[in-house]
Formats: sequence, C-alpha cells, structure tokens
Amino acid sequence: MVSLVERPGPAQRQESSVYVPPGWPGRVRPPGTSDWELTATEFLLDCCPADYRRYRLLRRHPVVLAMFATVFVEAQVAASRDGLAGVRVGLADFVEPEVIGEAVEVWSQQQAWLARLRREVGMVTEALRGRQFVRRL
Repeated sequence: MVSLVERPGPAQRQESSVYVPPGWPGRVRPPGTSDWELTATEFLLDCCPADYRRYRLLRRHPVVLAMFATVFVEAQVAASRDGLAGVRVGLADFVEPEVIGEAVEVWSQQQAWLARLRREVGMVTEALRGRQFVRRL
C-alpha cells in the first residue's frame, strides 16, 4: 500500500532515498531527482494529442499539462468503454462473428493499456502537485 505525504523542502531531500510506487512510468525520473520534471513533461505530452506540443504554456507549467493529460486520458477511457459496448451491434451486419471477436479483444487490450496509463498519469500528477510517495511498512 502507498500513501501520499507532503514533499520535504530541498534541503531535506536525498536523491538516493526517493521512492516511487509500483507502476511508476519507467521513463519518468523519480520526483526530486535532477530533470525529473522535464521527463514528466515529455511523458505527459506523449499522453496527449500531438498538437498540445505547440502550446508553450504546457511545457512551462507541467502541473497544467498534467491536468490536460488527465482529462484527455479519461476521455480515451470513456471512448474505449463505449467502443467495446457497441462493437458487436455496430459491426454485426458488416463482418463475420470471428472478426467481431477479434475487435472485442483489441478493445479489451486497449482498455487495459489505458487503465495503466491513467494510473501513471495520476501518479505523475500527484508528484507534480508536491506530494511524495512513501513506502508503507
């Protein structure tokens, strides 16, 4: 189990003792380490539509970008859920049943991937908002 506590000030931080919970995105450095916000920004931009990269505000303020990424990923989760719910009826007159079964599998895989991504974006967002993950003993 992981709990969140306020991040200590810069003088109290020790890079070697930074903990990130299971599921933390591998390409994002742990909070408090050098360039961690830069890696978080790149990760979050990759979670968003490509045209989000043209807005300097989102690069300058990672916490704002995190909100944009959260909203976008949540919309993808909802779209995936809707797609899975309608795939059988929506394709029944156009493709064979085995193709529908394969389409259901693709939607299911997409939902699993999006669930992981939502968790990763959530953890990065919390860290950008000044919280530190602490291992519970």
